[in-house]
Amino acid sequence: MWLLSLLLTLSITTYILIKRTVTSVTRTPAWLLWLVVMTPPIAWTVWYMVMGEEEPISLMWIILPLLICFITYGWLISIGRILTETRGNHNFSLSPNHEKNISTLGSPVFIRPITVTEEQSLRDCFPWGVYYLQNLDYRPQAILCRGKLRTTPEKAYQSIKTNIERVFGDRFLILFQESLQGQPFFALVANPWAKSQQKGPGQPIVRPLFALGLLLLTLFTTTIVGTEIAGISVEQWQENLKLLLKGLPYSLGVILILGTHELGHYLTAIRYKIVTTLPYFIPIPFFLGTFGAFIQIKSPIPNRKALFDVGVAGPLGGFIITVPILLWGLSLSEIVPQIEESNLLNIQAFDPRISFLFAILTKIACGSSFIAEKSVHLHPLAIAGYIGLIVTALNLMPVGQLDGGHIVHGMFGQRIAIIIGQFTRLFILVLGIIRQEFLLWAILLFFMPNSEQTALNDVTELDNKRDVLGLFSLALLIMILLPLPRTVAQWLNL
Repeated sequence: MWLLSLLLTLSITTYILIKRTVTSVTRTPAWLLWLVVMTPPIAWTVWYMVMGEEEPISLMWIILPLLICFITYGWLISIGRILTETRGNHNFSLSPNHEKNISTLGSPVFIRPITVTEEQSLRDCFPWGVYYLQNLDYRPQAILCRGKLRTTPEKAYQSIKTNIERVFGDRFLILFQESLQGQPFFALVANPWAKSQQKGPGQPIVRPLFALGLLLLTLFTTTIVGTEIAGISVEQWQENLKLLLKGLPYSLGVILILGTHELGHYLTAIRYKIVTTLPYFIPIPFFLGTFGAFIQIKSPIPNRKALFDVGVAGPLGGFIITVPILLWGLSLSEIVPQIEESNLLNIQAFDPRISFLFAILTKIACGSSFIAEKSVHLHPLAIAGYIGLIVTALNLMPVGQLDGGHIVHGMFGQRIAIIIGQFTRLFILVLGIIRQEFLLWAILLFFMPNSEQTALNDVTELDNKRDVLGLFSLALLIMILLPLPRTVAQWLNL
């Protein structure tokens, strides 16, 4: 039964991810992409249902469906991109020169051709001592301005952005990016937020009543799940509603962790004057009681500094709240004898040694009672903290549109970030083969786009403080994922 629940949860999560990411770059139907992505976990579920959970899954049954579906998935996306170009969709690509994708960062809008006079005015916006303009390259959806950078990227972007806005107003968005050869270039794309493009008030960005309604509904669904975790059946709490209070430790812990995570993103985005929605929770009446929370950014990211800060604020904010909740929950948990097999879902006899950080926190909270050959029967509040660690680790994965992807993009630029993302996918796949609990993570990462929307100024690098903070976040990811080393376990008597 738990396998089917997990499969249903993965199905819904995968469809939401595909709708929010991949459908913006391809015309291939979302349901077809979803079907391809879900084929491996469906095949693995069938194996366990037929052969039994005790029978180890065949390595070929793991790799073959994943490989076939990964190739099919990429082919379907590429076919959809061809259809997009053929039918006149305006997602702009620099593929002939192997440069990065530039979108309109909003609703597709054609750039109207500039006149000869306007072209000369545009050339005059590039002082030779700032950025020596060599040629203009007109594309269906952008004007590429290529040349030689003669000052610092930050100074060049601010100077040229000011000059272009003085001549053209808000007609263009000015992007500053690097080609695959590492050459900085400017790109002018139609500004969908220009006053001339506004056709009405549209849907309000901030909807507090809607956000509050989702929060209250999620509080209810997580409380119901929390009562089940506390060992109270549906029939029992329906007869005595006061028993629902038993679900509040889990419910409030999960909502506080997820809410702090998204508030970190939201408040940081507001600080950079990035237009964004309020945090929205996603309630479900089973599994964890929620699919998490999210914000939707509605305007471009100004620079890599903002991209990094918005990305890192969520997982670190959530982690800061997770640690005291987890410690408190572990102090309320029961130490039990260790069983032969333990996994990520066994909360009755959970082995904290599967995570270096979890084991250290358990030792701090439980003290001398947690020793070798002992496991932990997790209290509902500890389960909330445990979920907080999992959410932190998943979001810190340095892949694509995850927070970790934003972090490495801000630190190293998009080219290096894509390489890091590919290595991360392979690492999690190998980890999934060794520890099958990570196979679901491997699926999500392999089918998640590895590239993301760039910042307007995607050339200016971060300062040293942010680089250190980024390295700490990646070290935190490793401490959560990797098991407790034997030498450390022996030293701590674990």
